[in-house]
Amino acid sequence: MTKPQAVFYSALGALSAAGSVLAQALGGWDAMLQVLVTLMLIDYALGVVLALVWKRSNKSSDGSFESRASVKGLFRKCGILLCVLVAARLDPLFGSEGYIRGTVILFFLANEGLSVVENLGVMGLPLPEALKNAFLLLRERSGEKTEN
Repeated sequence: MTKPQAVFYSALGALSAAGSVLAQALGGWDAMLQVLVTLMLIDYALGVVLALVWKRSNKSSDGSFESRASVKGLFRKCGILLCVLVAARLDPLFGSEGYIRGTVILFFLANEGLSVVENLGVMGLPLPEALKNAFLLLRERSGEKTEN
C-alpha cells in the first residue's frame, strides 16, 4: 500500500468512527434519522440551486446566492441535529423509550419535507397533493398546529 492510500484509508476510518459516534449520540442510525438527514441534505441543496440558478432564494434581498445565508442554513441544520441529540438524551432520563426523540424527529421531518416541496414548487415542478398532505400530517402528529 502506498503512502497516499494509507492516508486516505486512515482518514476514511476516522470519518467512519466519528460518524458512528455521532449517530449513536443521536439515538441510533434508524430509518427516522436517515430520512431526516436525507431531507436536510436535499433541502440545503435545493436552497443553493434556487439561489444560484433561479435567483429566487428567500434568504437574500435580491434572490441570489449569498455565502452568509448558506452558512446560516448549515448552522440551522446543525441546530436540528442538536435538538435531536438533546431529545435522545432526555428519553432515558424520563424513561420514555424514544418517544421524545421520535416526536422531535417527526416535527423536523415535516418542516424539512414541506421546505423541499415548497422549493420544488418554486422551481416550477408540479407536485401531487398527496405529497404535501403527507408532510402536513406529519406536522400535525408531531404536535404543531398548522395554519390553513
